Amino acid sequence: MTSAAAFAIFEQSIHTYHVLDSVDQPFENPFDAQTLDHLLYRKNWIDTVQWHFEDLIREPNIDPVAALELKRKIDASNQDRTDTVEYIDSYFLQQFKEVSTLPDATINTESPAWAIDRLSILALKIYHMQEEANRVSASEEHRAACSKKLAVLLEQKTDLSTAIDQLLTDMAAGRKYMKEYKQMKMYNDESLNPVLYQKNS
Repeated sequence: MTSAAAFAIFEQSIHTYHVLDSVDQPFENPFDAQTLDHLLYRKNWIDTVQWHFEDLIREPNIDPVAALELKRKIDASNQDRTDTVEYIDSYFLQQFKEVSTLPDATINTESPAWAIDRLSILALKIYHMQEEANRVSASEEHRAACSKKLAVLLEQKTDLSTAIDQLLTDMAAGRKYMKEYKQMKMYNDESLNPVLYQKNS
């Protein structure tokens, strides 16, 4: 896998979502369930829906009951996102399990999947900043400011893509290795969140 291939899948997901542009639309994954592409597409779809959840919950006049329901959806989406990232890391652990690490091999500050997670979010930022840079109803000053921000985002894409590709190359050569650390989210666990376990005791 390359960062360019992953980014293309993210763009496909984002553009497909925006055909209907609804958080309630059905999800269909065009990739085979046994492939990394399937996980990458699902990962970005989760991010894309959550992006729009976050927009909706910031409506100043949102009904409090609706806001609470939306917050629950965001919480569930966050858990789904974390689980999917961990599935992607499991893929990379399997892919590199036969690689012999060099004696001076080092571990990266983040796993491949969490770097790819950042690339997925970056794809969304680029898409929406491009929209703002081209929005005809906005002022010229707004479009100019967004164009400058877009240039920074595109530079970040280049840098992050290079870093991801280098990490995967180094892992394949044994210069880097990874460990799979579960995120161990505590607030959704009834045995770890004191608000939940005290209520149930």
